[in-house]
Amino acid sequence: MGDVSWEKAESQLQTEAVETALKKAALEGKDVDYILAGDLLNQCISSTFGLRSLGIPFLGQYGACSTMAQTLGLASLFVETGIARRAVAVTSSHFCSAERQFRFPLEYGGQRTPTAQWTATAAGSVVVGAHGRGEVKVNAVTFGRIADLGIKDANNMGAAMAPAAAQTLHDYLTDTGTSPSDYDLILTGDLGAVGCELMDEILEKDGIDIREIHNDCGLMIYERQAQDVHAGGSGCGCSAAVLCSIILQQLSSGELKKVLFLGTGALMSTTSSQQGESIPGIAHLVFLESQVKAD
Repeated sequence: MGDVSWEKAESQLQTEAVETALKKAALEGKDVDYILAGDLLNQCISSTFGLRSLGIPFLGQYGACSTMAQTLGLASLFVETGIARRAVAVTSSHFCSAERQFRFPLEYGGQRTPTAQWTATAAGSVVVGAHGRGEVKVNAVTFGRIADLGIKDANNMGAAMAPAAAQTLHDYLTDTGTSPSDYDLILTGDLGAVGCELMDEILEKDGIDIREIHNDCGLMIYERQAQDVHAGGSGCGCSAAVLCSIILQQLSSGELKKVLFLGTGALMSTTSSQQGESIPGIAHLVFLESQVKAD
C-alpha cells in the first residue's frame, strides 16, 4: 500500500480506536480474549493491518455499514455464553479509500446524485465484559435477514438498506412483544435522509410508527447542508463513531435509558454492481440499556 496511503490511514483509525477503548477500560491487549472487526475494503484490510500488532485473537467480519452492530452483537454473545471474558468490537471507514474502491477516483471530480451519501472517515470501538460491571448493558440482539427489493443504484444506499432495517425492527418488536414507545431512541445507521423516510413508510404500513423516536447516524454525523453531504453520512465508521461517542455517553449518564441500535448495510461489491446485480440489504439490532440508577 506504499509508505503513505488512505488505506494505511484507515488502519491507523482502527488501531487508535481500540487502544483508546482499552485505555478507558483500564485494560491491556492481554486482557481481551477476542477482537471482532471489519471494514468496507476488500478482504477487510483496514482491520487486518490495523490490528495485527495487538496480538489479540482476531475474527474478521463483513456486514458493510452494519458491521458495528454485527461485531457488537457477536462480542456480546461471546461474553454471555462464556466463550470470552472480554471481547472487543471495532470497525472503521475512510472517505477516500471507499471512493477509490466503490466509485470513482477523487481526481475524476464526478458530480454526486442527491440520493448519494458521504462515507465518514471515522472509527469506533467497544469493550464488552461480564454483565453487571459497566454503565451500559447489552440486553438483546437480533441478527437480520437479507432483504432485496431489486435496487441497483449504487448511489442510493438508503433505498437498498431501508427494507432490511424495517424487517429487522419488525422482527425484534414481534419477538419481544414490545412497541416503539418502550424505548427512548431507535437509532439506525446509516440510512440517510432517503432511507429513513422509506423505512418509516414501510413500517407505517404495518402499523408501526417510530417517527417521534427515530434518528439516524447518517443524519447526525454531519451538518448536511453546510457540509454538502447530500443525503447524509455512511460507511462502517459512521454508525460506529456516533454510537461510541454521544449515544454511549448519554446511556452512561442516564440521559438515555433504552436504545435500539439498528446497524444497516448494503451487501454489494464493485464486481456485483458491474455484473448488473441488485444490492441486498442487511440490518442487525442491538438493544442497549443504561444501568445508571435514577436519583
